[in-house]
Amino acid sequence: MHFFKTAVVAGLAGLASAQTYTDCNPTTKTGCPSDAGLNKASYSVDFTGGASSDWTLTSASASYSASTGAALTISKAGNAPTLSSNFYIFFGRVSVLARASPGQGIVSSIVLESDDLDEIDWEWIGGQDKQVQTNYFGKGNTTVYDRGTTVDLDAPTQSAFRNWTLVWTAASTKWYVDGRLVRTLAYAEALGGRNYPQTPMRVKVGSWAGGDSSNSKGTIEWAGGATNYNDGPFTMYVKSIEIENYTPASRYTYKDTTGGYKSIVIG
Repeated sequence: MHFFKTAVVAGLAGLASAQTYTDCNPTTKTGCPSDAGLNKASYSVDFTGGASSDWTLTSASASYSASTGAALTISKAGNAPTLSSNFYIFFGRVSVLARASPGQGIVSSIVLESDDLDEIDWEWIGGQDKQVQTNYFGKGNTTVYDRGTTVDLDAPTQSAFRNWTLVWTAASTKWYVDGRLVRTLAYAEALGGRNYPQTPMRVKVGSWAGGDSSNSKGTIEWAGGATNYNDGPFTMYVKSIEIENYTPASRYTYKDTTGGYKSIVIG
């Protein structure tokens, strides 16, 4: 079921730009630096033990506790707390134990993102406690906004930790909630593979105010309405992250500007 409604399509360019950014896009520039790879097949981090040097916190601060892990809090306009991995993976499995943030206009997300703006998403709208949205982008292509789905859930996302898993291969991407498959995207379904996410990705977990007054009308409507910061603070909790990297390497390098997975040099 597509979550993009006619009334909000015009505002979604703001949404996309809020979630996608690259310092050097290898499909438009040559000589971009190599990506630091996760040089092992399995990795895990438990934020109930505190911060990790493998992750960078951007925009606002986080607190940590033994019971809830990392608390990513929006307390005022401009806050968009995000934990970003300092490494990339090249196909793999990412499982995040997290609680979405409540709050009108607040968007929580788990994002895999590459330098050429391939992207795979989980997103939660603060006013929808029993729904999650899935989405993907290939090379930053936002010519259409018909790739997202909304999944109705049988249990809340904001009051209990749930396991959100992405299994990403060259053939397909699968989204799982607590081990239950809720979506499969085949390579060929994404414009014959041209829009399929297929280049090394970083993992990003965080939240932002889609309902902030600085955003477009369409984005605010998609996010569930205007955010009133006096109702906050609004907190997303991330307890742990487990990663399987299907192509362990010290670095990944784009050998050309095609953005295809066969163009990635390993090691």
